[in-house]
Amino acid sequence: VKESLAHLVEIAPGRAVEVRIPPFAAVQAVEGRAHRRGTPSAVVETDAVTWLSLVVGRLSWQDALASGRLQASGERSDLSTLLPILAAPSD
Repeated sequence: VKESLAHLVEIAPGRAVEVRIPPFAAVQAVEGRAHRRGTPSAVVETDAVTWLSLVVGRLSWQDALASGRLQASGERSDLSTLLPILAAPSD
């Protein structure tokens, strides 16, 4: 989880969106208005299994949102154009 979030920050540097994968990590990414303290204006939050499924392309952003496995709120919180980050392992 941490490695995939670090890769997200590499490909989408910035501080406009806080991406939370509790209890593992939270990062700030995506160019735009920086979040400094308090509640961020843009937040993405999900569990580790859902996040890793998104990262490797086994789950789409839209399906994760529709199922309630992913919460995304605020400007710039749609990360669908950045995912998948890594190729899924072969079965």
